[in-house]
Amino acid sequence: MILAVDVQYSGNNAKVAGVAFENWCDQKAQKEYVSLFEGVADYEPGNFFKRELPCILRLLTEHALEPDCIVVDGFVFLDGYSKAGLGKHLYDALNGKVSVVGVAKKRFKDIGMDFAIYRGSSRRPIYVTSIGMDIEQAKENIYNMYGQHRLPALLKRVDQICRDIKTS
Repeated sequence: MILAVDVQYSGNNAKVAGVAFENWCDQKAQKEYVSLFEGVADYEPGNFFKRELPCILRLLTEHALEPDCIVVDGFVFLDGYSKAGLGKHLYDALNGKVSVVGVAKKRFKDIGMDFAIYRGSSRRPIYVTSIGMDIEQAKENIYNMYGQHRLPALLKRVDQICRDIKTS
């Protein structure tokens, strides 16, 4: 199972969502999950993972999820190679048993354009980083996800769940 996750904050609380799917090209999630988290850590520049990681771990624990790969909204490595981002901290928290792919909508200052992919007709890239999966394979997987737009449909869906956006 592949699990895409996202977190939305409201004050000191968070809503964490996950969409589970089997294949990278799936059009719809097999199942959707939501967990609520109270008492979220304050945002610390450069230490985003301290705020988001406990939320993702709660979702995994609360729903007894054991994915083969987790897709996070953000970076695995802030420089693409060694500077740990949210995804690397998640990988470590799971004892390296689950590969993690990071998909970021905005470029971090230390990330090279070799981590950028362009989907659909968008002129703006998304940035892909990974651990436990070859970076070229991760980029290909994200590129081939269902949807005609910059952001794959299932990644957009997990964001919508967090934001309570109703879809048909």
